[in-house]
Amino acid sequence: MGTIISASRRTDIPAFYSDWFINRIREGYALVQNPFNGSMFSRVDLTCADVDVIVFWTRDARPMLKHLDELDRSGYRYYFQYTLNGLPRLLEPRVPTAADAVATFRDLSRAVGRERVIWRFDPVIVSDVTPEEWIFDNFESLARQLRGYTSRVVISFADYYAKVARSLGRVTGSTGVRFYDVHCDPARLLRIASRVSEIAHCHSISPVSCAEKVDLVEVGIHRGKCISDELISGMFGIQVDSRKDRYQRKACGCISSRDIGHYDTCVHGCIYCYATFNGGLLSRNRASHDPTGPVMVGCGP
Repeated sequence: MGTIISASRRTDIPAFYSDWFINRIREGYALVQNPFNGSMFSRVDLTCADVDVIVFWTRDARPMLKHLDELDRSGYRYYFQYTLNGLPRLLEPRVPTAADAVATFRDLSRAVGRERVIWRFDPVIVSDVTPEEWIFDNFESLARQLRGYTSRVVISFADYYAKVARSLGRVTGSTGVRFYDVHCDPARLLRIASRVSEIAHCHSISPVSCAEKVDLVEVGIHRGKCISDELISGMFGIQVDSRKDRYQRKACGCISSRDIGHYDTCVHGCIYCYATFNGGLLSRNRASHDPTGPVMVGCGP
């Protein structure tokens, strides 16, 4: 068996690093810096013979569209996890507008097929500016526009990790907007999940959860795996290693993959993001990016 490439949980490669990615495909490898030890690099084989599947994670696939024909001609198998939340600019200051994101999502679906473009409505954030009725109206609008362009939606409620809590706390301090962790109110979480599930099913989109500790099957949302042996088998008719990825959260069901991204390189600026820690480092990383180099940031070892 070959390798599953994650491109990437750490940054939006299709949006910001698609030229680097296709150059790495042409060269057949990438060097990936260890996120916990900057002096360590690993070489990841990206030849078609060694790659089972590429999983793209993105909010804006427009820059990647021009490279899809080359990937197809070279024989690569791939699918997209496409985040489209429609949240206010207060929370997602630099993502494409919902209208632009829907248009690109549809273009991508037409190009590769709706089974290979999975909608991520993630994270679900309950706040003064995104109360329950707003969430339902927003989700219904997006689901209606994406009907026929995807068959699956991944739903996850915001986890208030220390870094996320600090970021949202700063928003509260500067604007007065309050945020509510619905994991502390299971009845409310189930109420929201139930309505979202109902809307999804009404638009012929199957909802699954992502790394949720709460079992939502009673409201029609089964546990999902974003990088999934079952999905890959259904899409491409191949068998892959089904072992759980030991580097992911306990509640995450994803199977093992190699991530080729780099933290502190995403420019979307989402307030709740776990992959951007330092704005100054983000600027330096962007400045040191060479689309022709073997590493995403800097010059490598």
